[in-house]
Amino acid sequence: MQQQPVAAAGSSLISAPKAGFWVRVVAYSIDLMIVGIIGSAITAVVNLSVNGVSDLNILLALIYFTYFWSNSSVWPGQTIGMKLFNLRVIKTDGSDLHIGGALLRYVGLLISVIVILIGLIWVGFDPNKQGWHDKIAGTYVVKAAAQPYFMGRT
Repeated sequence: MQQQPVAAAGSSLISAPKAGFWVRVVAYSIDLMIVGIIGSAITAVVNLSVNGVSDLNILLALIYFTYFWSNSSVWPGQTIGMKLFNLRVIKTDGSDLHIGGALLRYVGLLISVIVILIGLIWVGFDPNKQGWHDKIAGTYVVKAAAQPYFMGRT
């Protein structure tokens, strides 16, 4: 009996349905709450000024999102909020983002927010469900199959 070739890990993700606007908003809101709680705890310990708090939150968000969106995290392409909804960030070729790609996506996210959220709202109207940050970094957010963490990465 001849074995069938195994499909590349990313090939099944490209065909996965793209995540819509509202589920991404809820997942992102959960992530922002996590970053805010961590920032508040650090602020309480360090006793930062008001300006220091906003700078700290931007830095924490940068670290949080860049780490979790990258292939270096415990759940490649998934923040905690995204993990709860089985969403995953992948490159348009189906592969995982490296740290540099995740950082580029975060910069794109900041641009999307600065322009009165238009870059984020774009997800609701784009045929591929891509916001500006997704287009800048060449990514999709897809609905991934749930896989328990203990099964490990390949």
